[in-house]
Amino acid sequence: MTQPQVGEMAPDFVLPASNGENVSLSDYRGRNVVIYFYPRDMTPTCTQQSCDFRDANAEMLKHNTVILGISTDTVKSHQRFIEKKELPFLLLSDTERTVCEQYGVWQLKKLYGKEYMGIVRSTFLIDAAGKLVREWRKVKIKGHTQQVLEAVEQLQAETVN
Repeated sequence: MTQPQVGEMAPDFVLPASNGENVSLSDYRGRNVVIYFYPRDMTPTCTQQSCDFRDANAEMLKHNTVILGISTDTVKSHQRFIEKKELPFLLLSDTERTVCEQYGVWQLKKLYGKEYMGIVRSTFLIDAAGKLVREWRKVKIKGHTQQVLEAVEQLQAETVN
């Protein structure tokens, strides 16, 4: 399966969300969408990443942008994570790894000399028409949310002009 390229339509999907509903990317046509893929709920780095997006959420919304987090955790795990960290956006459950594979983030990883398959932390910015406009792969947390917010502001400015 080939992963989406910047400038192409982002692959649509339907996944169970933390609010108990099924959510599709196309539900958000007319709004920009930031999708961030992260390995696990409640782990230190994933918690930091999610809290950084939480803290930027109000600013994102001002720029017609919604945030969606995706991991292979269950909806129940996502609900606990949202409750504990007061996350104001939906987390989607990709237990079958379908969307992770569509977006090319399910990859071979190494930790302490062991190899395993897992999510490579990645973020995608999709415009209001559903086109992939930016991607960040192998994300390092420090400063990342600010980079995404700047890209969102730039995208919104281009849309307005």
